Amino acid sequence: MNIIIIGGVAAGTKVAAKLKRDNYNHNVKILTKGKDISYAGCGLPYYVGNVIEKQEDLIQNTPKQFSDLTGVEVLTEIEVTKVNPEEKTLVAINLNTNETAKYSYDKLIIATGADPIKPPIEGIELDGVYFMRTPEDAIKLREAVDEGKIKRAVVVGGGFIGLEVAENLKAQGVNTSVIDMAGQILPGFEPEIANYVDNHLADQRIITFTETGLEAILGDGKVEKVKTNKRTMKADAVVLSIGIRPNTGFLNGTGIELAPNRAIKVNEKLETNIKDIYAVGDCAFVTNKITGKGAYAPMGSTANIEGRILAQNINGGNFTYGGALGTAVVKLPGINAGKTGLTEEVAKAEGYDVETVTTIMEDKAKYYPGASVFIIKMIADKATKKLLGVQVVGEGNIDKIVDMAVMAIGLDAKLDDIQNLDYAYAPPFSTAIHPLAATVNVLLNKINGNLISVTPREYKEGKADGYRIIDSSIVPKINGAPYVDISKAHEELPEFDKDEKLLLVCDKGKRSYMLQQRLRDFGYTNTLVLEAGTMFNELK
Repeated sequence: MNIIIIGGVAAGTKVAAKLKRDNYNHNVKILTKGKDISYAGCGLPYYVGNVIEKQEDLIQNTPKQFSDLTGVEVLTEIEVTKVNPEEKTLVAINLNTNETAKYSYDKLIIATGADPIKPPIEGIELDGVYFMRTPEDAIKLREAVDEGKIKRAVVVGGGFIGLEVAENLKAQGVNTSVIDMAGQILPGFEPEIANYVDNHLADQRIITFTETGLEAILGDGKVEKVKTNKRTMKADAVVLSIGIRPNTGFLNGTGIELAPNRAIKVNEKLETNIKDIYAVGDCAFVTNKITGKGAYAPMGSTANIEGRILAQNINGGNFTYGGALGTAVVKLPGINAGKTGLTEEVAKAEGYDVETVTTIMEDKAKYYPGASVFIIKMIADKATKKLLGVQVVGEGNIDKIVDMAVMAIGLDAKLDDIQNLDYAYAPPFSTAIHPLAATVNVLLNKINGNLISVTPREYKEGKADGYRIIDSSIVPKINGAPYVDISKAHEELPEFDKDEKLLLVCDKGKRSYMLQQRLRDFGYTNTLVLEAGTMFNELK
């Protein structure tokens, strides 16, 4: 079988290698317009920061190494300009010689990925403007830093790559700011989680400016200033990380169905609407595993999964890709963040009877050296107790929480199903009741009416306005608020009326919950617990 793959980074090389590994008789050819294949796109910011020291470490395989290892023919610097589905041919140009050639195929796999969005603004061609999509991008930026050319940088875009670049530039001594036209950094995260990370980055001297749109890059031959809709900022370099656009322009006129963002629509078998043409990776538009609706999931992990499934199907298998959950994790200075599943807003829009809880849990035994906390927001359907989403931030291994939630959501688990499982425990690794399970307990308490609380978002929106704050911390911490020590509260508290609106606040929320339970037994009927306490919330 004559199989052509357009594109050779994550998805393209994965499907090619699996095709040949399972059936070496296939004639598999990769056509890619880049010089490199199989490079570590997610590792590029860490090369900028010298965490990854060597250029060659960014390249998983050279074209020759990959070809020798797998038997796949790899043609680099070949750009496909036209696909003819009726003839099962495509036309490509050699970028070195400008010669065109026609290739025929039995099966065509499109794995062309996506390119960074380059806005049509003044100054985008100035020296000192960088992107972060290929090894060449990272190499050029690090060379400029190493040569002392960059003292002040502005990163445009507060997503994962933008923030990772900002972290690594800052680590190299570059004064770095981040601007984003959206209302928050970390798109896809809950606003209150994103705001917490934003404040943390400010403590690390990485300042972000949201609702700040890039209007022009100014300078005489090289970057000198960045003009936004709010201010003009001095800069020696600008790193543009404002999103990506699927590389599908060459498909115009083919009849291949595209999504609104011009990614290629595929079904659960990664098939397009045209027979024998498939799409995988950052150029493909898949489905959301929970909603079943179309979703764009440009991640190296999903690209590899899709590539493997597709190769098995072409080799005679009958496998399906169940869809993406929007799972992602990011390492930032002194804090990590991760998410999977639906956000609160999306879950409500999908018609779920949403209940959420935000908890602060120790990430390991609190007496163990290096112990810290996880801040976890969990989203579920109140009626069915189906887990819908989890977001987490913390200094430790937040990916563990995220991956456990992925497994639970992927298996359509209810909260009760994951509440009392035999999770691994030892003081260096976790707590006796795992932090995910402990959060499940809190959410079930809330659903069952044992916990009556206000979420950080509700508190900010004013749901607790009119309530009297009661400080229930281990020691008094809230200026001007009456203090109640639960270890001494063994009877009614005459200083409070039993129908008085009382907002119980402690460091993390646990002592407030314990006090609420006790006050309920004493006949107090109008108390609220502030979820995640003073560690997460800014008190009014």
